[in-house]
Amino acid sequence: MSSSFIQASIITIGDELLIGQVVDTNSAWMAQALNKAGIAVKRRVAVGDVWEEIWKVLDQETAVADIVLITGGLGPTADDITKPLLCEYFGGKLVRDEGATQNVINIFTRLKRPMIERNLKQGEVPDVCTVIPNRRGTAPGMWFEQADTIFVSMPGVPHEMKGMMETDVIPRLSSRFALPHIVHRTLLTVGVGESFLAEMIQDFETALPPAIKLAYLPNYGMVRLRLSATGFDEQALTQEIDGQFAALQTLVKDYMVTNRDEPIEQVVANLLKARGQTMATAESCTGGYMAHLITAMPGSSAFYTGSVVAYANAVKMNLLQVGENTLASDGAVSEATVRQMATGALAALGTDYAVAVSGIMGPDGGSAEKPVGLVWIAAASRSATVVQQMHFRFDRQRNIQLTAAAAFNLLRQLIIGG
Repeated sequence: MSSSFIQASIITIGDELLIGQVVDTNSAWMAQALNKAGIAVKRRVAVGDVWEEIWKVLDQETAVADIVLITGGLGPTADDITKPLLCEYFGGKLVRDEGATQNVINIFTRLKRPMIERNLKQGEVPDVCTVIPNRRGTAPGMWFEQADTIFVSMPGVPHEMKGMMETDVIPRLSSRFALPHIVHRTLLTVGVGESFLAEMIQDFETALPPAIKLAYLPNYGMVRLRLSATGFDEQALTQEIDGQFAALQTLVKDYMVTNRDEPIEQVVANLLKARGQTMATAESCTGGYMAHLITAMPGSSAFYTGSVVAYANAVKMNLLQVGENTLASDGAVSEATVRQMATGALAALGTDYAVAVSGIMGPDGGSAEKPVGLVWIAAASRSATVVQQMHFRFDRQRNIQLTAAAAFNLLRQLIIGG
């Protein structure tokens, strides 16, 4: 087994990836899984359903990677060319694998669906591969070895790929190689720009030992700082990076929100759960996006009661008790309206805290007085209400995301402020 750092390339196959019809989430998930196992990702490549292009990419990645992971193109239709291509690439011939074929039969029998010969061909694999069982679908995975490189082909369906990676691929790679430990420490800052942070910690960054790298990860008006280190002595590595991480936290303590790699909504969730308190949301311009972020977290029912998506003024008045006079004089996007939305949500949903948002997300709907990107946010408790005005300058989706992040942070500030 090699003691050097093992590097992987990820190839995702499909025209739908190149035209943006399907977003490639596979390579991001795979990169995280490999990283946790101690395998560094050298490159990530997307390629269409073109024989010559796939072949060329295989040659290219073989030259730079110890492991090449491939997803996509294993379905039963004519545009799924990965399996016959790999068969030719590795000099094999297609044969019917008994286990893979029986898996297809079992699935169709269980679902009580008719099966044709095209479906049975899913059980065919190159005779030069090791079959990886697909416990979540019909297309088997395939493990090839050529010279010093391992190739693993898996379905493009994320659920099926993840099952193979977790159950078979990562364990086999971990037993095959002496893998190093890859350690990350991440903190989140709010209220300070990336450039200002870089100036603030310039001396710290310059003095970092060669084994530790610092990354700046700006997103939604916040900046994550990540320290990363790779080595075979886990105890020494952890001790060194923890010492540097403690020093970094001291330097940015005035802006640090959390010293864990977690989004701002998780920070709010942790605060509320620790206090045994609850929250609600009143959303206009975000249209339920904040509720989605909260309920995507496991255990959110412990602190979150619900949301009023008050897009129309009638809903603001009828469900959140926003005054008709307020809407007439100040408008839906105003300090007065979000104050009443927040306090109305407190009363309607019976929580300890509520946060409300109203704004103009674009691309239309703005005016000279209230331009696109104007947002008002209010966070309320039983004893206080705080309000913040924001001006965003991006497209509709990003403005919605920035609004949610800013609203969660305002609520966080109210909670920790007493």
